[in-house]
Amino acid sequence: MILYRLPILILTTGIVYIFISPSEPLAFSIFFKVIPMVLILIYAFEKSLPKRKSTHYWIIGGISLCLIGDATLQWFFIGLTAFFIGHVLYIVGFLKEWRFSLPRSFSAVPLILFAAWIGYQLVSNLQTNGETGFIFPVIAYIGIITLMAFTAIMTGNRWAILGSLLFIISDSVLAWNMFITGFTGAHEVIMLTYYGAQFLIAHSLFTIDSKQKGMAW
Repeated sequence: MILYRLPILILTTGIVYIFISPSEPLAFSIFFKVIPMVLILIYAFEKSLPKRKSTHYWIIGGISLCLIGDATLQWFFIGLTAFFIGHVLYIVGFLKEWRFSLPRSFSAVPLILFAAWIGYQLVSNLQTNGETGFIFPVIAYIGIITLMAFTAIMTGNRWAILGSLLFIISDSVLAWNMFITGFTGAHEVIMLTYYGAQFLIAHSLFTIDSKQKGMAW
């Protein structure tokens, strides 16, 4: 049970934020929102011991920036910038674990196609709604998260791969709900996939040691 104490706490606090905690006042909501991420950060530190290397620091840095993004997303451009930098740190970490595989490299095709499709949908709606100031940041973010997912796939680390794909799902639903069409249950889908993504990326550190690259899938 001690072995699973942090995952259980992450799950419990995530459920509390998503389904129980009120959205007002704002400071109260942000407090409950970041608790699971703080626990995920602690989990990442634990999983990177005792053979921590540069990859671990980059990934832990990415989680830390995403935590800041969580706390500041109400101020959209500040939060988006924190997440953008967080993905850059993830990319550097994943590049250090790059394991070239021709079959895995083909994953770039569906990733690019999906990025182009959702990018077109978002840009079209932003132009229609006169929110052109969001276009460049949204396109840049789509590009960086797509690259993050591709580098995660190229590590061959199953946990990093699943985490990166959940991240794309979470942010796609968030963008769709924000800029195209809101729908019931969006918040629950966004946060469940988001916490899942961050937890899996943190868990991927368990399979990286100082002598061997990430566990291939």
